[in-house]
Amino acid sequence: MPITPATAAHSSSNGTGETIMLELVDEDGRTIGTAEKLAAHQAPGQLHRAFSVFLFDEQGRLLLQQRALGKYHSPGVWSNTCCGHPYPGEAPFAAAARRTFEELGVSPSLLAEAGTVRYNHPDPESGLVEQEYNHLFVGMVQADLRPDPAEVGETVFVTADELAERHAKGPFSAWFMTVLDAARPAIKELTGPGAGW
Repeated sequence: MPITPATAAHSSSNGTGETIMLELVDEDGRTIGTAEKLAAHQAPGQLHRAFSVFLFDEQGRLLLQQRALGKYHSPGVWSNTCCGHPYPGEAPFAAAARRTFEELGVSPSLLAEAGTVRYNHPDPESGLVEQEYNHLFVGMVQADLRPDPAEVGETVFVTADELAERHAKGPFSAWFMTVLDAARPAIKELTGPGAGW
């Protein structure tokens, strides 16, 4: 999708007209400044702080979300439970809990840190680039979902085998497998060996 004035305005505002700023970091995850959200994602991309959340139900199934079609970046693709960017100065843990509630209407249970991963994933559709230092979190979901339709198209709980089938058919976000693989040790600890993650 080409970047137009409409998509640029949508991407850089939080709905109140306020510009969204991201926290720029160095290769070790130390804060070095800020940048406007769209500018940070324009090629070649600026390394910035992000987070990814993986929530599971009591049966050890992963909650996936399909990104809403109206999103300026990677619309309509499947991805992990929730992902996003902390505000400058906001703790990644707090941001992960906040955005999970904003997008899905639930507060995660037993949310725990699961490491970090650094990646560079261009999105051929939009021309935008994900240059991210990503903080990973795993936890449980124990309440009924109330997704925000502006953020989430669909949700589904999947086993590891069901995920493999879905992923083979696509489409998934460019960063999905990178963050899933990096979070696997913590996922296995949370769900137990029988879940197959």
